[in-house]
This record gives sequence, structure tokens and C-alpha cells, in this order.
Amino acid sequence: MKFAAIDIGTNATRLLIGEVDLSSPKGFIRKHSYVRIPLRLGVEVFDTGFISDQKLIEFKKSMQAFKLIAEIFEVKQLRICATSAMREAKNAEKVKKYIEEEVGISMEIISGQEEAELIFSTFSLINKDEENSFIVIDVGGGSTEISVFENGKRVEAKSFKIGTLRVLKNKVPKNCRKEIKTWIANNISETNNYKVFATGGNINKAQKLIDGDSVKPVSLKKLKALHKELEVLNVDERMNKYKLKPDRADTIVPALDIYIYIAKLLKIKKVAIPKIGLSDGMIYSMFLENSKN
Repeated sequence: MKFAAIDIGTNATRLLIGEVDLSSPKGFIRKHSYVRIPLRLGVEVFDTGFISDQKLIEFKKSMQAFKLIAEIFEVKQLRICATSAMREAKNAEKVKKYIEEEVGISMEIISGQEEAELIFSTFSLINKDEENSFIVIDVGGGSTEISVFENGKRVEAKSFKIGTLRVLKNKVPKNCRKEIKTWIANNISETNNYKVFATGGNINKAQKLIDGDSVKPVSLKKLKALHKELEVLNVDERMNKYKLKPDRADTIVPALDIYIYIAKLLKIKKVAIPKIGLSDGMIYSMFLENSKN
């Protein structure tokens, strides 16, 4: 069964057409099509608190295109989830109603906790050893989620108002990093040997820049070195030297800064990068729902 997941993020909007493949010991999401549009809703929301009429037109066109692609693939179900930027937009309900009426789709504005649950649900596919303890760090455009898993269950989780676009717009709460430090100290045991996963578009790109198509964990030392190389360059220089798209070239540096900060607090030397995200979790949730039915 093929499903379509539309992730309306703070920095970009993504469409994933995929199906769950359980033919191997470790299941995975088989991807038939992936389209990413740098809509950047967060730029306006973090500045003014609203999504403008012009941005709304771009939003509508993106959803119309995604809906058509989903129809071409004859998907079993389409699900649309909006995250941080839509959560904070003062005209979010008006925008939601307009998009639903104009495009003929149903949209959910999900909480940070729901977002984390969807992302991490996919780990039950790739992490079959439920006795392992692990931590997942997900850095987006508007928020960062940290979740702790023990014996196959999520025991602690927290969403923080720090993300790549929020950093670039200087809209991160002053005490946010201190809040992360305190939360980690109070909720994560130093004696437990956690494996740490990092998810998000920027960390996926960082791994590719460091190790090509390797799926091996990346050392904190290499992440720091890449961050150091990138932060002294302007956006155009990053685009030219590393072949980055404009909306990746400006967000990758703050993203790496957040990952490195959290990794230092966790006192780890490397992170695993499974290359999964919200859209994967949405596909998996639809698969489970339809399998029950």
C-alpha cells in the first residue's frame, strides 16, 4: 500500500510517497517519490506572527501540486501535518481553513509532542533490539525535540523553542540553552550507555558532506570540523563550495551548532544518522492504521 505524507515545516514543505517494506529483518520506508519546496513559513511567522497573503498563495500552489502528485501515484491515504510555524501563526486557523477549502484536503496542526511521537514511531522499524537505550535529537526550523527511550519505550521527551530559522531570525528565548542543559541533567542518566540518533535534513546533509553515502555514525569531532569550515563562509560561498541549495546553505550552520551543543551536554563522541523524519513517521502511522482495518 502506497501512502502520501505532507510535512508542512517551518523551513520547507515536503511530500513523501512511500510504503512500508517488512521483507527484511529491519523494516524501512520504501520511497517512491520525494519533493521538497522551501516555503519558509517561519520567516514571516517569527517576524510578524502572521502568514501573509502572498505566502498563502505560494502555500496553496504547493499543496495543489502535492495533491496532484499523490493522485498520480494512486495512494491509499494522504495525511498532512503542519508543525512549529503553523503552531505559532496567529492566523493559523484562517490559513488552515483557506487551504482546506481551496485545495480540497484536510490538514492537522500537530503539537511538538505529536511531532516527536510520529518521528520516533519509525524507530520501531529500524531498532529491533528493544533492550537498547537510546536518545533521539531532532532539529527543525522552529523547534528541537529530544526523546529518551529505554526498553523499547519512550520514557522522557521535551520540545524546545530553538531551531534553525528561529536562530537566524534571533527569536530563540534567552534561557533556552540553559533550559536544555537543566532538562538533560534532570532526565538523562550519565551511567546509562545511550546510543544517540540525530534526525533532520541538515544533519543528513552534514553526514553526506563528511562521509558521502556512508551510513556509519559520524564523530562529534568531524561535525565540529565541518561547522568550523562552514561558519566562516557566507551563504553564497557555502553554496558554491559545497553545492548547497540556498535554504540549506543558511540553516546548516545553526543546525550543526544545536546538535553539537546537545552532544556535548550528553558527553558523546559520535551520533548515528538514520535519515528518517516526520514524513516517514506519518507513512508508518497510516500503514499501521490501515493494517488494523
